[in-house]
Amino acid sequence: MYTASFAFFEALWEAGVSHCFVNLGSDHPSILEAMVKGQRETPDSFPTIITCPNEMVALSAAHGMALTTGRAQAVIVHVDVGTQGLGAAVHNASMGRAPVLIFAGLSPFTIEGEMRGSRTEFIHWVQDVHDQRAIVSQYCRYTAEIKTGRNIKQMVNRALSFARSDPKGPVYLVGAREVMEEDIEPYKLDMGVWDPVGPAALPESAVKTVAEALARAEDPLVITGYCGRSPGAMEELVKLADRTGARVLDTLGSDVCFPANHRAYLGVQYGVHDSITKADVILLLDVDVPWINTRCLPSATAEIHHIDVDPLKQQMPVFYVNARTRHRADAGTALKQLNSHLTTLSATITAPRAALLDAAFSDRQAALTAAAQPLPDGSISGAHLSSTLHNSFPPNTTVLIEAVTMTSIVLDHLAPCRPNAIFNCGAGGLGWFGGAAVGARLGLSLPNSTSTSSIDPPFLAAIVGDGTFLFAVPASFYWMSRRYGVPFLTVVLNNSGWNAPRKSAQLVHPAGFTASATNKELNISLDPSPDYAGIAVAAAGGEIWGAKVETAEEMLVKVKEAIEVVKGGRSAVLDVRISGSGF
Repeated sequence: MYTASFAFFEALWEAGVSHCFVNLGSDHPSILEAMVKGQRETPDSFPTIITCPNEMVALSAAHGMALTTGRAQAVIVHVDVGTQGLGAAVHNASMGRAPVLIFAGLSPFTIEGEMRGSRTEFIHWVQDVHDQRAIVSQYCRYTAEIKTGRNIKQMVNRALSFARSDPKGPVYLVGAREVMEEDIEPYKLDMGVWDPVGPAALPESAVKTVAEALARAEDPLVITGYCGRSPGAMEELVKLADRTGARVLDTLGSDVCFPANHRAYLGVQYGVHDSITKADVILLLDVDVPWINTRCLPSATAEIHHIDVDPLKQQMPVFYVNARTRHRADAGTALKQLNSHLTTLSATITAPRAALLDAAFSDRQAALTAAAQPLPDGSISGAHLSSTLHNSFPPNTTVLIEAVTMTSIVLDHLAPCRPNAIFNCGAGGLGWFGGAAVGARLGLSLPNSTSTSSIDPPFLAAIVGDGTFLFAVPASFYWMSRRYGVPFLTVVLNNSGWNAPRKSAQLVHPAGFTASATNKELNISLDPSPDYAGIAVAAAGGEIWGAKVETAEEMLVKVKEAIEVVKGGRSAVLDVRISGSGF
């Protein structure tokens, strides 16, 4: 029997989708039949199925795996309720530009046995909704209903064409039980005609305009967020900074866009930095939020140019910057063009500019070193912890970061320098890290992942807030970690609450009640503190290592112990009591 459902899985495999993260239900009888058939009869040419006891975890896992493989992955959920269960993960995949295909069944449309797959259970009436796609459509690059098995491979590949073309993102397909049960003749597509849209280049006039602006600038600045995802972009941005003396500011921290050991590096700051107000020429390069207008603005005389795969920010109802030019182009391609033109101009950094950058970088490094010192009372700061982790992690470590208000501190002291050394979701749906860690670790184990060494085994760590830990559905993803043998280290920044709401209130009401309110008054306290390590250990049936530390002295010992546990094949959770909120 060759059904539409089996053709669906074949289409995924033929398109390069290696894994399906699934949370199954009553709409999936033919899906289940196809899964068993494929795993028994063609296991070497069938997607690997990963059971996910929560839908948000499933999509986060696909997101994480897409980041570490550079390839789209798939998620299967259950009708409207499973689609709703995806929750904030859909927002994260959309804003974080993650190529993911989501499939959900529809309740059967026949009720008297007219077709195979007709209604057989009470729930089929309850879960029949008017417009299931509307639940997620505003977050997706493409949504569609599969109406026959005879073109199901074309529908899958059309959806993947959107998911894998810039700006990448989630796509959503639905199909009723009757349709997915349809018997069809086996068929193949010519996959050579289903490639994603290729990277766009700048027009020659734009190359000249932008390159010459950077070359004549006295204080040029590049603001970026995603350019590290474009092949070769980081290396080309280093060349551009070396030629023009431009500083580089990351306002996202989602990828390694520029090496932290370069003198032009300004770190990760969310839309507020002195360099923004002082620059005379600003290049916005694959960035969603370059500055926050109410808190930090460029000079009125600054010349601004915007190059982005999505310069209009089509998912954002309100977005604009006062750019003199804006162009839809791939960052790596555009930077290569700009560097080529700068070479013809014989553009080179001046000695005074080089000395200025060297001095500023030296001052920045000295400040970071001072901040990383142990606190006099023996308690642990976020800076000291992050510096300790940086010095302790093995080579070829990839770090997932969901530290919220402490993100800049963590990134400053991790100081990533190689491509793909760090990832975050690039969005605001907290709880991403757990599923993402499972997917990322699966991806790092595959050939041609973003892991940069074939000698050193991949090591994965996640540095997360305590609130984030609870939002992530830890019982689900730590069970998955054990079930699928994907070990990773979780470091919990435990400061007894999530502080982002306090920061938001103080920015609007700096002298209001919030300024003197306790976390309990603001309802953002997590005191008494949960046993974070214990939650993970219980979820994995005791097969996870966990510890809690409160002093700098014991932290170093436990960090090393946790790393060895993960190297040995088990996940580890280190609950670290942190002094300070990160802002």
